[in-house]
Amino acid sequence: MPMDEYAAALRERLPDREVALARTPGEERALVADARVVTGSAIDEELLAVADELELFACSYAGYGHLPMDAFHERGVAVTNAAGIHAPSIAEQVLGYLLTFARDLHEGWRRKQNREWRHYQARELGGSTVTVVGMGAIGHAVVERLQGFDVDTIGVRYTPEKGGPTDEVVGFEEEAFHGALARTDYLVLATPLTDTTRGLVDEAAFQTLPPESVLVNVARGGVVDTDALVAAVQRQAIRGAALDVTDPEPLPEEHALWNFENVLLTPHNAGHTPEHWNRLADILATNVPRLDRGEDLENRVD
Repeated sequence: MPMDEYAAALRERLPDREVALARTPGEERALVADARVVTGSAIDEELLAVADELELFACSYAGYGHLPMDAFHERGVAVTNAAGIHAPSIAEQVLGYLLTFARDLHEGWRRKQNREWRHYQARELGGSTVTVVGMGAIGHAVVERLQGFDVDTIGVRYTPEKGGPTDEVVGFEEEAFHGALARTDYLVLATPLTDTTRGLVDEAAFQTLPPESVLVNVARGGVVDTDALVAAVQRQAIRGAALDVTDPEPLPEEHALWNFENVLLTPHNAGHTPEHWNRLADILATNVPRLDRGEDLENRVD
């Protein structure tokens, strides 16, 4: 998606401001020197050193671990991120995954490819239990879109005492988490990759999940132990998986996950729609007047 669209969206929302798009490293260096606000995927310390007027860096990614946060802090530059802008599209993709497995649409597609007019038994999503790991913007959007499907929902978060939009909320403690897994039909991962969540869905988790359960991962590949997932699919310990992210990523051509008919793979694009730049521009257009007034900034991360 070309950055021209982002620049156009910003000009529409901020008609009284000058919005410039750097197309070469030289242009970037010249424009940054006088800019109060810079937005993009990254900025290195060398470029930051010439940004004498910079007050805000608006990162176009949700993650910001790649940014020179110490340098920003030393220079008094505020940093915001893109958290939340992908939630609507990712939540829709999750619903697509769930309905695909509930109605066995992938089996219908396979039979269509083989020109087989042969009946197969589908299921219903209603009456199932959906466990959503991560109660951030994506988790909330998923649960909102499940309203009306007559499902029970369990949320998993670091602070279960805060509650959430799900019917039940538990923490990451092993007993509570595995207790939720044992009752889960669809496990949706929508959590950041942290020390707590790395390898969270491991061999023990797959042993705990019911054999009719389905794993959906729109978080990060590292939240799932890939070897344990392959083993679980091979021994039919779960019904299948839908993965927008993998570990490793991209998935090598020879990897076993490509070979399973009950594993759906998409190339980490659940959050990519034409609305990407518009939602990102909305955040920055909100923050520019706030910066002028010295008010708190939306999505500030520093």
